[in-house]
Amino acid sequence: MNVETVMTPDPVTIQAEDTIREASRIIREKKIGGLPVMDGENLIGIITESDILALLSVKGPSDDLWLPSPLEVIEIPIREFFNWEKTKDALSDIGSRHVRSVMSYPIITVDAEDTIEEAARIMLHEGIARLPVLREGALAGIVTRADIIEGIGRKKEEDAE
Repeated sequence: MNVETVMTPDPVTIQAEDTIREASRIIREKKIGGLPVMDGENLIGIITESDILALLSVKGPSDDLWLPSPLEVIEIPIREFFNWEKTKDALSDIGSRHVRSVMSYPIITVDAEDTIEEAARIMLHEGIARLPVLREGALAGIVTRADIIEGIGRKKEEDAE
């Protein structure tokens, strides 16, 4: 079974110069885990929920911002940990950054004619959950771990018939 049979064709994309705020909005509204990043018609990277969440790591987007752990929030009122206005400003700065500044690259892709086994091998080896799918060098779709699992299930059903 090839990747083309299980991929999502014509995936939702974002342009490299769009903001992280826009990428977050699309990811949330479409209920997807990531977006291929385009420079015009050229695929140049991918931005995922993980890339965005990494901006909010314990160190934060600046040396002044520190976010408490969930357990610390429960134990002590949050206002004792940080100045809300400073945090709001820092988070606003993150949202204004360009997607290009946080996207993952170089981009790891799979060809539409590759097998789902090859796509699964790449995902496991690279530790990623989705792969842009190319056809003749152009973005044709996206395949996720869930797509591959569904494809394996379908293949077993077909083999049983």
